Amino acid sequence: MADNGGPVVHGYPHLDTVRAALTALYKRLSYDTVHTFETSVAPADVAFSDQDDLHLGVQRIAREMVRHLRLPDARMIVSFREMEHAAYVELAAGPEYFIELNDRFRTHRRDIGAALAHEVMHVYLHRLDLSFPGTRDNEILTDTATTYLGAGWLLLDAYREDGVSSQKLGYLTPEEFGYVLAKRASAFGEAPETWFTSPQAYSAYTKGLAQARRDEQQPPLTAAGWAGRRRYAKDRRYAAEHGAGVRGGGGTGGSGGAGGNGGAGGNGGGVGYSFSTDGLGALRVSFPCPTCQQRIRVPARGRVRARCTLCGTVLECDA
Repeated sequence: MADNGGPVVHGYPHLDTVRAALTALYKRLSYDTVHTFETSVAPADVAFSDQDDLHLGVQRIAREMVRHLRLPDARMIVSFREMEHAAYVELAAGPEYFIELNDRFRTHRRDIGAALAHEVMHVYLHRLDLSFPGTRDNEILTDTATTYLGAGWLLLDAYREDGVSSQKLGYLTPEEFGYVLAKRASAFGEAPETWFTSPQAYSAYTKGLAQARRDEQQPPLTAAGWAGRRRYAKDRRYAAEHGAGVRGGGGTGGSGGAGGNGGAGGNGGGVGYSFSTDGLGALRVSFPCPTCQQRIRVPARGRVRARCTLCGTVLECDA
């Protein structure tokens, strides 16, 4: 698990991978399993004061993470040592898994829950046989899964920054953590902003929330703004006249244009909608589901209601 002691990177440089991780979670777990995590880890369940016994407190929080992720036959053996990273877990066949925490957590106890949430999620994903190729992308998957399944608000709350020092756990930027947390809040009806102890975490969440809402306002969704709908109509007309293959409406608000040479928004999103034809030559449009990011394909013929087959979200479209 990464521990950034230097300048904190901001923005959305990993947004494509984050979105792919959300899709992978729904595909591997199913809608029903994802929704068994409707309640997040409660702040009181991971509270750790300086008066608590260090090792008993660590084991208590580790058991809470095991309980939250429904790993009853997994036992976490936690120790401390000097190391470059915040934490490390040895992934084996189980049922015992050995987690090492950076020695500084002996005195920075408020962030132990965040470190353990990430490492226990590694165990969960290992047992699911769900991974991305490459260390970087796999760690982004782990951060995304931890956040979306109800324990990652702790990782965002561990972000603190002032004029002389900074701290951030995990591979996602603070705004990306906020984005995933906002996606979860929308899906499960939570209000995580009440849990933050770090004012910087709250600010990052509000920025991520705005980004997540932009996903819900991209054409052909009816919630798209006037400019987006106008751009979409222009692209649809061009596609109908010149054939399929036109792309537009970047997922973060970038403009595609009728020539289809745009699409990626300024914050790293992928292409929003794209046009194609079916076997009968009728024009169709595909676009990412704002909840799980799986692409949905519907006829490009005006008002239509679409249901995502992966996460069940019902979407009102003006295609």
